[in-house]
Amino acid sequence: MKVILLSDVKKVGKKGSIVEVSDGYGANYLIPNKLAVKVTKTSMDIKNKQDDDKAKQDEQNRLDAIALKEKMENLTVELKAKVGKDGKMFGAISTKQIVEEYKKQFDIELDKRKIVDSKSISSLGYTKIKIELYKNVIATITIHIEEEK
Repeated sequence: MKVILLSDVKKVGKKGSIVEVSDGYGANYLIPNKLAVKVTKTSMDIKNKQDDDKAKQDEQNRLDAIALKEKMENLTVELKAKVGKDGKMFGAISTKQIVEEYKKQFDIELDKRKIVDSKSISSLGYTKIKIELYKNVIATITIHIEEEK
């Protein structure tokens, strides 16, 4: 029996995939528990429409990420850090602080886990950091750290 999985099923397949299962497993477990539907012309039409909608949404998200990338590459985040007598910073600027400053200064939500250069910044001046906004859309953002007085 061929079925379209409605959710991930261990050792069977991922959501949305078409798999061949035994008749008893499909009829007595997958379909009654709403884990799958039998492959018919109607179910294939619905699956194809959902796939098309997902592809359109994916493309829209990618275009939005590209627009955000262009906007972010023209912005500079200003941060202040305490500096000792010898000119070295106390501590470092973390990815969490960078994300919080972007939210505060420009009202742009970022995910700190998406920062490619995930090491902390421990020097004054301008630093460029790469952040992945979407699949294969990577923006280079500028961070300016100056001495706190």
